[in-house]
Amino acid sequence: MNKNNFAFGRTNYILVGIGMAVIILGFLLMTGPGSTTEAFEPDIFSFRRVSLAPVVTLAGFVMMIIAIMYRPKQKKETEE
Repeated sequence: MNKNNFAFGRTNYILVGIGMAVIILGFLLMTGPGSTTEAFEPDIFSFRRVSLAPVVTLAGFVMMIIAIMYRPKQKKETEE
């Protein structure tokens, strides 16, 4: 089968995998104990959960878009 028939190349799949890992990391950074009606947990307003995790997650989604749009450079065929 010809390689030109595939929608994505190997580089695209690697970038998609990295993007998924970054998104999962962002969601893991958002996790933590939550507040209940009996006790208030001030950690819900920490820098990690409010600022860092959403930025990491957004970077992962941007990387996924780049991975989908990435097109490798075409090799020029030499005429002999």
